[in-house]
Amino acid sequence: MNKLHVYTGDGKGKTTAAMGLALRSAGHGNKVLVAQFMKKGNSGELKAFGRFDNVRVMTANPIKGFTFRLTDEEKQSARADQTAFAKQVALTIAQWRPQTIILDELGIALALDMVEENSARELIENALSSGETAVTGREVPDWLKEKADYVSRITAEKHPYVTEKLPARKGVEW
Repeated sequence: MNKLHVYTGDGKGKTTAAMGLALRSAGHGNKVLVAQFMKKGNSGELKAFGRFDNVRVMTANPIKGFTFRLTDEEKQSARADQTAFAKQVALTIAQWRPQTIILDELGIALALDMVEENSARELIENALSSGETAVTGREVPDWLKEKADYVSRITAEKHPYVTEKLPARKGVEW
């Protein structure tokens, strides 16, 4: 009965929506696993989850720089790191059996070919066998949208980064 949620699109709030699902589940006493791909792992949500005994947070090695600027060697190394992280998350799920799993930025990692598709499919299957699962990412592959039970597209109509060149702010965007 576990369902797959996908939060995608160019608007602000994909991770926020997934973290809200995690917080709701944790508040009901469920075990929650939050696994974050590609990011630095320094967001306020992750720090807050550290206060819960029933929440585990895992972060991948962040990708240094923009993927389109990486050399082929750097891309291969980043892909190997992110794929190894996906396998470690799957192992943690199998051992700990959380009721809610957040795979933050797995969608964009897949869209940018930073995680091997087979490893991601295995991870998602493993997650769904354990609990409710959410995947976020600005872009997600079609197969993931087709597999999902919920797909929420978050659209930016207006954003201060675009209109004012305002950088991401601590406590708001991260």
